[in-house]
Amino acid sequence: MSGTRHEGRGRILAAALALGSVALLGGCASAPALVTYGLAAPAERISAPMRLPGLVLVVEPSAIELYSTERVVVREPDGALSYLPGVQYADQLPALVQTRLVETFENASRLGGVARPGDRVTPDWQLNSSIRTFWVDVTAREAVVEIAVRAVSEANGRVGAARVFTARVPVAAIEGRTAMQGLEAALAEVMLDIVRFAGTGGGNA
Repeated sequence: MSGTRHEGRGRILAAALALGSVALLGGCASAPALVTYGLAAPAERISAPMRLPGLVLVVEPSAIELYSTERVVVREPDGALSYLPGVQYADQLPALVQTRLVETFENASRLGGVARPGDRVTPDWQLNSSIRTFWVDVTAREAVVEIAVRAVSEANGRVGAARVFTARVPVAAIEGRTAMQGLEAALAEVMLDIVRFAGTGGGNA
C-alpha cells in the first residue's frame, strides 16, 4: 500500500510539473515581440571647411547606464524616466550611434577620412562623445537628442575643438513607430551638425 501511495504521489507531481511547464511556455509564446528600429544614418553630402584635417577616429560614445541598452527612454511628465514598451534599438544605443555617425561621415563625402577602433589605422584625430540626452519627452511631445563632442589630437593629446549638439523634433504621439521616427530625425540632425563641425574639406557648407 505504501509503495502504491508513493507511486500515485509521484505521478501527480510529474503531471503538475508538466502542466506548469506548458503554462510557462504558453506565457512566453503569448508575450508580444519587440519591434526593432535601426535609426538610419542620413545620406546627405556635405561641403564644409576642414576643421579636423586628416583621419578621424570615431570612438563609441560614453553614456550612463540608462542609455547603455537597446531600450528606448521616455521622460514622464513628473520627470521620471521609463522605457517605451514594444520597441527597441537594433543594438545598444552607444554602439548604434557610433555606427551611424561613421556612416554619416562616409555619406557626407569623407569616406576615406573616418575610421573606428579596430580598423588598424593611424588617426590624426580622435572624436570622443557623450550621449547626454536621448529620450522622448511626454510633456513637450518631442524627441530630444543631445550629444557632447570633443576632438582630441593624436599627436599631442590636446583638445582641438569641443561642442554640444542638440536637436528637438516634435512627435505626434508617444508610441513606438512615431516616437522612433522622431528620435531618428533628431539623431540625424545632430550627426549632420557633427560632420559639419569636423568638416569634409569641400569649402563652405
